[in-house]
Amino acid sequence: MTTLANVPYEQLQVGDTATYERTLTERDLILFATVSGDHNPIHLDDEFASTTQFGERIAHGMWTGSLISAALAMKLPGPGGVYRSQELKFLQPVKLNDTVTVQLEVLEKNDRTKSAIIATNVVNQDGKFVAKGKATVMPAVEQVEINAGKLPDVVISN
Repeated sequence: MTTLANVPYEQLQVGDTATYERTLTERDLILFATVSGDHNPIHLDDEFASTTQFGERIAHGMWTGSLISAALAMKLPGPGGVYRSQELKFLQPVKLNDTVTVQLEVLEKNDRTKSAIIATNVVNQDGKFVAKGKATVMPAVEQVEINAGKLPDVVISN
């Protein structure tokens, strides 16, 4: 079982970094479309997507955005933190089987609001930026260490 630990506000330092990696699978596309309700054929239909400027299916932009959320929740600042806002620019499409890495870096801390601004950049397996942004988070004030639960398997049917 994986243990998750956070970085409480007082321990958080400007310059702290963390990464989170994920590969886009067919299952991810279908699950994200199901959960979000976004069934745009550019994500789900090979034939349609082949006629677009990308020539193939691509991930939902917010699939990439959701990885930023996961990185903040799981890595830095971690459990107990609150994701307050996000500036985000999508630069490249993420395609099936691409592996993307969220790169987090603490840019500043605000002692008055006990919040931090964290760079939230995402690169693909070729080192190309697919998204760049900044998030405002409120790290937990207390140290948290918790076992990550295992999600149940999901059966996808048409």
